[in-house]
Amino acid sequence: TKLQNIALLLRAALEAQGRVGIMLNVRRDSLDAVLALLPALQRPTISPLADDQWVALNTIIEERTVRELIPRLKRANAHGIVEYPLNKIVL
Repeated sequence: TKLQNIALLLRAALEAQGRVGIMLNVRRDSLDAVLALLPALQRPTISPLADDQWVALNTIIEERTVRELIPRLKRANAHGIVEYPLNKIVL
């Protein structure tokens, strides 16, 4: 129903508060080190890239952790790190 849809979207907007998405590229040989740094909402999404030695990683994290996490990811050989805002998270 319309009311259920509105409630779902409201819960999703509330769930997204205080969280951001990050995506990055990492060589497969550095993937375990990067994964060890990531507190994921569930599990990060890992996608192959055109170069078999690299993968793209996408996950959701608490916004308050970004300032410390991004430099640590860079030191673990992550590249092309992008932080983006979230509007809704439907669980």
